Amino acid sequence: MKLLLLGGTVYLGRAIVECALARGHDVTLFHRGQSNPDLFPETEHILGNRERNLERLAGRTFDACVDTCGYVPRIVGASVRALVDAVDRYAFVSTLSVYGEPSAEGTDESGALATIGDPRVEEINGETYGPLKALCEASVREAFEDRALIVRPGLIVGPHDPTDRFTYWPCRTDRGGEILAPGRPERGIQLIDVRDLAAWIVDLLEARESGAYNAVSPPELLTMDRMLQACLGVAETGGTLTWVDDAFLVGHEVGAWMELPLWIPEADPIARGFFDFVPDRAVSSGLSFRPIEETVRATLEWARTRPDDHEWRGGLTPKREADLLSAWHDDG
Repeated sequence: MKLLLLGGTVYLGRAIVECALARGHDVTLFHRGQSNPDLFPETEHILGNRERNLERLAGRTFDACVDTCGYVPRIVGASVRALVDAVDRYAFVSTLSVYGEPSAEGTDESGALATIGDPRVEEINGETYGPLKALCEASVREAFEDRALIVRPGLIVGPHDPTDRFTYWPCRTDRGGEILAPGRPERGIQLIDVRDLAAWIVDLLEARESGAYNAVSPPELLTMDRMLQACLGVAETGGTLTWVDDAFLVGHEVGAWMELPLWIPEADPIARGFFDFVPDRAVSSGLSFRPIEETVRATLEWARTRPDDHEWRGGLTPKREADLLSAWHDDG
C-alpha cells in the first residue's frame, strides 16, 4: 500500500508510520519539518505547509492518505480537494468532541454533531474544537463520499504524548508517597492506547473500509481505580491513594481534565455521557485494547527519557497536590 501521511512525525502520526513501515507499506510524509524532522529517514519526506504547498504533491498517487492534523475546515477542504483524484481513500482523524450532546445512555456514530454559529471561525478553543472538527469531517465526506474514513478517538494515551493528560498518572505514582485520587474510584473512564489506534487505522485502510467510527475503549473496560492500581503496580514505589471527592475539588477550584487529568466533576453538564461513548462498530471491525498495564509501562519508560526540566502541560504540581491533601485531611 502506498500511504501518504499529512504530518506523521508526532504522536499518532508517528505511531501510524511505525506500524505501516513494520508491515512493509510504502510511506510518504508531507510535513513542515518542524517536529522530529529526523524521524523515519528510510521514508520519503516532502516538506511543505498544507495551506500553501500542496502542489508539491502534484502528479503523485496514493492508495490512502491519513490526515492526523486537520483542525480548520478551510484547510482540510483545500487538502481534500487537492487530493481527491490522487488518493483512493482519505482517513481523517477527528474526535469524540464532534458530538454536540452526548447522552447518559451512550452515543454511537449516529449521534447529532456539534454546530457553530459562524463556520468561518478558525480560533480553536474548548468551545470551537468539536464543531470545527465536525465541519472538517463534512469537507472530507463531501469530496471523498464512500471513500472517506472518519476516525473519532477519545483520549489517546501512551508513549510520545505531547499533552501529559495521561502521562501524569504513571509519573505521579512513580514518585510514590500519598497520591491524590479524584472522584469516585468506580467511575468508568474511556481512553485508547496510541499504538492500538494506529494499528487499527492501518487495518481499516488495508481492508479499504470507510464510514465513521468511535475509537475508544468500551465504558465497562476501565475505572479510575483500575487505572490507578495499574499505575501503582507498574511503578512499585509503594504509593498510596487518597480519594478526594468532586465537591472538595470543585470547591478548591481544581482545573478539570488538564490540571487533574481524567477528572471531570460528575455534576458538570459537560460530563454528561463524557465517558459513555459506544465503540461497538469499531470493536466489530477489529479494534482491540491491550492491558492497561502495558500502556502504563510503555508510557512510564518513555517519560523517563525526557529531560529533567520537562515543562509539564498537565497535572497537579507537587505543591498544589500537597496543599490539597493537607486541606482534605484538615476538613476531616
